[in-house]
Amino acid sequence: MKLFKRKIDTLIAVAFVTFKEWGAYRTHSMVSIFVGPVYFAAQYYIWTAVYGGSGELNGMKLAEMIRYFGASALIGYLVMDFAAWNLNMLVESGKFLTFALRPLNHRFFAFSQKAGHRLLGFVLEFIPCLILFALLFKVDMRPAYAGWLLLSVVLAFLMNFFVNYCLGMFSFWFVHSGGIRMVYGLFSSVFTGMLIPLVFFPKPLQVIQLFLPFQYTAYVPVMVFLGRYSLGGITLPIPAIVGIQAVAVMTVFVISEIMYRAAMKRFTAVGA
Repeated sequence: MKLFKRKIDTLIAVAFVTFKEWGAYRTHSMVSIFVGPVYFAAQYYIWTAVYGGSGELNGMKLAEMIRYFGASALIGYLVMDFAAWNLNMLVESGKFLTFALRPLNHRFFAFSQKAGHRLLGFVLEFIPCLILFALLFKVDMRPAYAGWLLLSVVLAFLMNFFVNYCLGMFSFWFVHSGGIRMVYGLFSSVFTGMLIPLVFFPKPLQVIQLFLPFQYTAYVPVMVFLGRYSLGGITLPIPAIVGIQAVAVMTVFVISEIMYRAAMKRFTAVGA
């Protein structure tokens, strides 16, 4: 119990310091206040043109599609992650040595940093854009199941962190993992459902996504927001898909744990 309390105290302390640190450069975060609405506006006009007089496409009506991209933009603010880039920088420069000598697990430290960083994002990015979408674009941003949505977003937050941290850990073997991160980023931009709902992909690609991490970082929480989930011809109730999302997160966590232990044996402080 004491160990758990110490972990929570550490998480809060690191998150608070990160919040204050990034808050000093809040102009950087506030730039994305414009990026989100521009992205949403582009999707709004593109899909309005695509639908034309059509009632629905692939089972989605225009109003639902607009809500999809509104939720996609907002959830993106909450789950955004920089763990891979940050870990790569620490390993490549040799600065990871200072963390290796500390009693605090760096993965937990990085997670605490992300918590503080995304808390700032919630204040400076999420809330302003939510108000903007609701008032300017007149989009109904009320979730179908608020409780399930909250849980799904937390799981997406964890999934995005663990996957990115695993990508960053490739630096212990290759020193510079930029190429791996670039390839993952390419696939992620397509298969998370941020650019186009996954139900618009060919059915074989949809089925494959059930076994890959991409959809669990964006598509799943967005569909939970809408109140229905289907992919690859499979329709699942919201509790079921959130449960599958939780299993996926646990799987990636185990993989990250195995990689972290192997990485600590591999670390040679290159550049120190």
